[in-house]
Amino acid sequence: MTSQGNTALKTTQDAPQSDIAVSVRNVSKIYGGAIHALNDMTLDFPRGQLTSLLGPSGCGKTTLLKIIGGLLDQTSGEILVNGKPVDGPGPDRAFVFQDFALMPWATVIRNVAFGLELRGIAKSEREAVAEKYIAAVGLSGFEKQYPHELSGGMRQRVGLARALSVNADVLLLDEPFSAVDEQTRRKFQEDLLALVEHEKKTFIFVTHSIEEAVYVSDQIALLLARPSRVSEIIKPDIDRSISPDALRRDPVYLDTVERIWSSLRSYVE
Repeated sequence: MTSQGNTALKTTQDAPQSDIAVSVRNVSKIYGGAIHALNDMTLDFPRGQLTSLLGPSGCGKTTLLKIIGGLLDQTSGEILVNGKPVDGPGPDRAFVFQDFALMPWATVIRNVAFGLELRGIAKSEREAVAEKYIAAVGLSGFEKQYPHELSGGMRQRVGLARALSVNADVLLLDEPFSAVDEQTRRKFQEDLLALVEHEKKTFIFVTHSIEEAVYVSDQIALLLARPSRVSEIIKPDIDRSISPDALRRDPVYLDTVERIWSSLRSYVE
């Protein structure tokens, strides 16, 4: 699939390095000496944008995310964040996990402020920051609640607020909306677009949903089946000034979804 003659898709051009927050350079990952998860992958993540990693199950999306986050070591190649090599977790990156990863014994505000607590930030200061992001994700009034008192969607909002509160340059989201119902998922997608616009951070977003990737992404990296490599970089050329309902019915949006599905269809068993 190419963008030639197609107004729904745009392929990326080389961006100045200062505009790149994360660079993946010739990265391979081999598990146990036999399983090739990633194969010589090279990919740039533009600063202040949301990039989705999209591809068939088992294609290495989460593996790549964990390598960028410093939770896994690559077998070869290099990851650069703001021009500096990644050699482990760091304050410039924050995770939002699929399973929420909240502390069940801590209140919402304690969970959101926990990263700042680990950094030794004074309680009054960290709670002020936490309250700001609790409000930003729509949870004002729930500061003193515990995770078991919240719905799944609300717990995921807590996880997102926690990642935002540490003021990391790069947010890594591993299928953060997969455990919620469709109505909540759509609202999350709209809220995520607002956060990308207002926070000016770099979001790297793993999803299995083509529709979701097209709706939320500035660019989409299509990954091929294992050993994973980048098939294509796509920039959805959709009009985000129209209402969410109108956007989801827009012919350009629908055409982009269908063209990506045509590319990925052969990898679905």
